[in-house]
Amino acid sequence: MNWYLAVLKNYAGFSGRARRKEYWMFVLFNFLVAVVLAGIGMAIETTILSAVYWLAVLIPSLAVGVRRLHDTGRSGWWLLLAFVPLVGAIILIVFFAGEGETAPNKYGANPKLAPAA
Repeated sequence: MNWYLAVLKNYAGFSGRARRKEYWMFVLFNFLVAVVLAGIGMAIETTILSAVYWLAVLIPSLAVGVRRLHDTGRSGWWLLLAFVPLVGAIILIVFFAGEGETAPNKYGANPKLAPAA
């Protein structure tokens, strides 16, 4: 849960790097919240809860995706591959699942080596 909250606290932080764990824990909690909200929405026959939630986490989702790409040494513009059906999604999943660069890169120091906050 701390990883999810850390991403939300860094709401529109597109600079720096994000560890694999930070990215995937955010994706996991995002998915779980979306499923719960969809269930509640189905029970009360509305989709407004899910729509408001997705709008609220759109910017943090983009920001953590860009920071994750930075960790692998890639520009955040690679995130535009999401608009290429199927192939783009597969390439992005491979990038997001890959190990980040161990040495500092042009986007910052290795977040794995940063002291715990």
